[in-house]
Amino acid sequence: MAQAAAALVARHLPQWEIIDYASASKLDAPSGTARELAERLAAVRHPHVEVPMEQVAGTREARGATVAGAQIHSLRLPSFVVSTEVVFALPDERLSIRHDAGGTAEPYVSGTLLAIRAVRGITGLVRGLDTLMLSA
Repeated sequence: MAQAAAALVARHLPQWEIIDYASASKLDAPSGTARELAERLAAVRHPHVEVPMEQVAGTREARGATVAGAQIHSLRLPSFVVSTEVVFALPDERLSIRHDAGGTAEPYVSGTLLAIRAVRGITGLVRGLDTLMLSA
């Protein structure tokens, strides 16, 4: 649902970046969820960037990874399971949309079970739980 809401907001707010939170032991960065979010937002539009990456002074990696035109910042620390946040901004205002999995990956298990139950009635590839819920 957070991805669907972010896609709606991206039509109206032209600047955003994504923060990807996960446990210290998670190997991939950014996560598949953060990548998927960047790709879905790019389907709406690419974010407006004030300072292009090639003009950043200092260490470019400090600005995160560019995926589908969006900057993704991956934090890997103890106490996180999986959280994804997209921050939209205009001068003097910000809107954050964030999904936290809580203390376990249980929300992802529930989504996987929903997908398993729905797969018999679906033909082709469906990306995103929100899309699956609309087509089921």
